[in-house]
Amino acid sequence: MITIVLTNRNRELNIVKKCLASLNSQSDQDFEWFLVDYGSDVSYLKELKQLVKVYSKITYIQCPTSGQLWSKCRAINIAVKKASHPYFVVGDIDLIFHPEYISKLKQLANPSKVHYFQYGFLDALETSQEKPFKDYAIDFSGSKDVTGNTMFPTESLKEINGFDEFYQGWGAEDTDAQLRMKHKGLDICFYDEDILVKHQWHPKTYRSKTSTHPFHSVLERINHRYMEQTIQLKRTVVNTTMAWGKPTNSVDYAALQNPNKIITIQNSVIDLSALIGQLQQDDSSIMTIKVSPITKKEHYKNKIKKILGKKHTEIIPMEHVNNRLLEEIIKSHRNQAYHYTFNRQENKIELTINFSA
Repeated sequence: MITIVLTNRNRELNIVKKCLASLNSQSDQDFEWFLVDYGSDVSYLKELKQLVKVYSKITYIQCPTSGQLWSKCRAINIAVKKASHPYFVVGDIDLIFHPEYISKLKQLANPSKVHYFQYGFLDALETSQEKPFKDYAIDFSGSKDVTGNTMFPTESLKEINGFDEFYQGWGAEDTDAQLRMKHKGLDICFYDEDILVKHQWHPKTYRSKTSTHPFHSVLERINHRYMEQTIQLKRTVVNTTMAWGKPTNSVDYAALQNPNKIITIQNSVIDLSALIGQLQQDDSSIMTIKVSPITKKEHYKNKIKKILGKKHTEIIPMEHVNNRLLEEIIKSHRNQAYHYTFNRQENKIELTINFSA
């Protein structure tokens, strides 16, 4: 009757272990269970796989997407496409579930309603301890705005093409799915009679700018504005121009090691606009793009030309180049196998993308 999905990328293994153990100890074991890992580091995956082996009920799906933007929506949708039960539940890998959680879901299940559940947030000290669910002391309770743990009627979710895969990184994707269900005519119900899920504390390490992993400096703000526009448009169906819930193919990712085309550009408006045009060409290549800033000498010459009113090249900061490239990937190429790095210490961007698949 119930399909539940958990999504993960490099979440601290003690947190993952508590989450999985809480589902494994449910009083009602009649549920289908997916764990989709979307791009964890190779060094991390070895331990995760050993942990997953302990739980025979888990259908484990590994997406080799390290070096790509985090796409919780695609990870969820991969499971939506495989779901075989009438109700689909999106969980979080950092939750601990009440032992009667599944039983309560079955009591609430209704084909015309979407239910989501109040969070109880734990502090760092409480999270570090091993206790039964009832003994974890809550630091504070989540409001109606916390929409991460939701039960959808599966067919209704499929009819709106699942979660909107425009959302990359973090922010707004859960609320968006609920809003589109509301536009479709379903009731959205907030369950706060009891705390059925407790959220483990963890640092927001995905925001670290010392990492070379893809990071867009204002992506969360774009996500929220996009959601506001979805409300204005009363949109229900999304993902209409690209396949949704597309499984990853390890062969496509392995091919990134052998690009057959390389292009280098500098951080000028002209170079970047021309490159984005090139990315629209479907030439079945495996392409590496390298972006580096103009030299100090070139920068000085260009600045003088600008002051003198002469023809000059418009230079943009590398951070802006980074954001523009990532936005182009999100809009047009998010289903391609790709690997992206921005080394902010060396001020260099490198993208390899597989157009051959």
